[in-house]
Amino acid sequence: MMKNKKILLGLASLLLVFLLAACTGNDEATPNESADTESDTHENMDKTEEESDSTEEMDHSGMHHSGSGEVPEGLVDAENPTYPVGSKVMMHAEHMPGMDGAEATVSGAFDTTVYSVTYTPTNGGEPVEDHKWVVHEELENAGVEPYKPGDEVLLNAEHMEGMKGATATIDTAKQTTVYMVDFTDTKTGEQITNHMWVTEDELSSVE
Repeated sequence: MMKNKKILLGLASLLLVFLLAACTGNDEATPNESADTESDTHENMDKTEEESDSTEEMDHSGMHHSGSGEVPEGLVDAENPTYPVGSKVMMHAEHMPGMDGAEATVSGAFDTTVYSVTYTPTNGGEPVEDHKWVVHEELENAGVEPYKPGDEVLLNAEHMEGMKGATATIDTAKQTTVYMVDFTDTKTGEQITNHMWVTEDELSSVE
């Protein structure tokens, strides 16, 4: 009888040891499983952030292709432009997709100082660097004298969302003739009217 009791106790002890080991194993596995889940979550978040950043960059570079044709107050028509209104020209500019290599019709020609600028949009997002172009008359409280590279200005143009009212730094400045043009987007086939601005050295005659 005593022998049977000892065997039963021994079996019970072994069973208890196995149960404890199983419980401990499950407890140890839980942190690893949790870590794997957290890792997967972080990876998914990183991918989402990357996709979001990519979308922001695409949105951030989108320009208002067509304009109303209304020019800034004080902007003066060019007296003797190289490409008069109605001229057919070829564009050599990459301000936006579908522009470079497109044939355009000049819808306006103006003598002014034109700037490329860097600014942070008022609606958030990363700074827009070397935006081309903003004319002198599109700067808030612009005086007679042109600005110089490094000067800080307030933008009064709406070429892109978040541009109007933004503080900008002048990157480049030059006195030239700027043109407003109509053209067909080479990427989408969209008809663009009164696009502002293209500089004289970004155009050539259509032969």
